[in-house]
Amino acid sequence: MGEPVLAESVRYADDGVVEILDRRVYPFEVSWVRCATSEDVAVAIERMVTQSTGPLFAATAGMVLGAREARGDGPREAAARLRAAGARLIATRPTNNHIRDAVHAVLSATVGSGEDPGDDEKRLTGDELVAAAEAAARAHEDAYHARNAALGGHAASLLDDGTRVLTHCWADAFLIATVRAAQAAGKRLEFVCTETRPYLQGARLTSAALVEMGYRPTLITDGMVAAVLSGGLADVALTGADRVTMDGHVVNKVGTLGVALAAHAFGVPFYALIDAPDPQAPTAADVVIEQRDGDEVLHALGRRTAAEGVTGYYPAFDVTPPHLVTGIVTERGIHRPDALE
Repeated sequence: MGEPVLAESVRYADDGVVEILDRRVYPFEVSWVRCATSEDVAVAIERMVTQSTGPLFAATAGMVLGAREARGDGPREAAARLRAAGARLIATRPTNNHIRDAVHAVLSATVGSGEDPGDDEKRLTGDELVAAAEAAARAHEDAYHARNAALGGHAASLLDDGTRVLTHCWADAFLIATVRAAQAAGKRLEFVCTETRPYLQGARLTSAALVEMGYRPTLITDGMVAAVLSGGLADVALTGADRVTMDGHVVNKVGTLGVALAAHAFGVPFYALIDAPDPQAPTAADVVIEQRDGDEVLHALGRRTAAEGVTGYYPAFDVTPPHLVTGIVTERGIHRPDALE
């Protein structure tokens, strides 16, 4: 079983530049977008160079670049510059809280958010600031990997040998950890992947990762989910989640709600994977749903697929209510959506 190339999507080049795997063209091309500044990283995230949990690692790298950019500043200027870099990164994609948490982890270990009076006592500058940012970035990433490993073990416990799993979009580290845990337990799974328009993350990223791990997934279009579930061709629906609210709403790639509705209609369990629900989002009303340019719906892989004169509409995420969710799988176990507190 191979190690998915997609598992490591951000790296530091020898010249100090951050390189981000371009998931817009993978697996047809293995191309890395070079980012010399924190602003370059922010633009890459906005342009969907990296997706799913990839922005977490891009954000920590962006904060390291921000600290390097502030190396020559005085204490107040360095703090202001790094906080501004963090605010810019958080603003790139507001629905998923991975970027927010990554930024706050680095700020907490370096200059603070600027909202606590004690932040004025943090006087890190120069090489000391850069070293602290790098250490905080590594610590945050390592903790995330540990949480994913725990989550994967819990998710794999739901799946018997031979289970046919329906996926939607690209669950990234959540899915990889689940597959690894299933393999370690001697379970061989089967996969049905939605293509996931308009960026085709399921057709390209999920499918490619599974192939690299030794599987031969079946691909379906997004509109085939109900037919597949009604025909008994999948035993469980398993998706990632960009955010889960404390009252059990699952916020994920648009189309997830349709998967959950079809699963509910045909008696198929629907589980969402996330390391933890977000304590800053008590309800779905506390989550900003990203609205992307509708023009993206009119294209696929850089080619226009819609007639001229057509207008596109693209909410990047939808919200699945708790009554459609069988369980939320987290690093701490499997929970009913009404029991997350």
